[in-house]
Parts: sequence; C-alpha cells; structure tokens
Amino acid sequence: MITEGGNDPQVAGLVYVAAGAPNSGESFNDWWKGYAPMPGVAEIKPYGNDGYVAFTQLGVRQVVQDLPEEEADLIYAVQGPIAARCFDDKISTAAWHTKPSWHIVASEDRMIPPALESDSAKRMKATTLTLASSHVPVLSQPDKVADFILEAVTTLNAKSHADETQAAAR
Repeated sequence: MITEGGNDPQVAGLVYVAAGAPNSGESFNDWWKGYAPMPGVAEIKPYGNDGYVAFTQLGVRQVVQDLPEEEADLIYAVQGPIAARCFDDKISTAAWHTKPSWHIVASEDRMIPPALESDSAKRMKATTLTLASSHVPVLSQPDKVADFILEAVTTLNAKSHADETQAAAR
C-alpha cells in the first residue's frame, strides 16, 4: 500500500517495516518471484468462498515467532481477511522512486524473504535498519521501530527546513 499510496503530494517520505516494495508495473507476486517461498506463505488459506484469504493459526505462529504464543493467538483471532487478488494487483507508480525511503529489514522474517527485503531496500536506496525480528518488528521491537521512524521524521524535517532557508535566501 505504501508503495502506491506514497504518491500523495502530502507524503514526504516512506518507511517500510518488513514490507513489500514492488516496482512500477509489478505486483506483489511479481516482486517476490525468484526468491524461495517462506514457511508463512503456505499457511495463507481461503477464507470463505468469496476470494479472500487469511492465515491459519499455525501460519500466524510461524510469522510472529518472536512473540509470546498468547499474543500470536490474539493476532490470529483478530486478523482480517485480504482479497487474494491483491497479490496480483500491479503498482502503477512506485513512490520510492521520488520520495526518500527508509526500510526495516526483519532478518528472521518467515513471511517475506529477508534477502528480498534487503535487496529491495538497496534498490530503493533506502536508509536501512536490520533487526533480528519476525515479520512484525513493530510488535516485537516497538522501541527500535519507533526510533527509526523518528529518525526518518527528523531527517525530513531538517531537509524541509534547509529547503525553506534556501528558498528565503533567493
């Protein structure tokens, strides 16, 4: 979502947290072709008969392996299904081509291949932080994620201030 939604003119920068980053013209499924599927992917199953999918309980436990089992089970219980077709929807314009980007790579991710996260961060020329985390560092290491987001905001604010100063000097 951030890859396309980041094109809004009010968006100054993008912060990816163990997330997919397809390029323009790519779908999520296109993006991760060529990388070995992670264990969590096999645990995404049909949810009803209307084209939606969701994680099995085992799948949730596999992709949030650094959280207590009780928390994993809560995530399983409250997850919302996603339309399966979303994985094939193509990005029209990847915002990371024109917006500064930051990317947290989860080195223990069992949903998105960590090598793919890292390769994407390099392709995006993103400021990168690697955390020994599952797919959900926002839950397992919230302080580190928050600090990284604040770093991005601070960087963007400093750039904005410098741009305003240069404009006023002209």
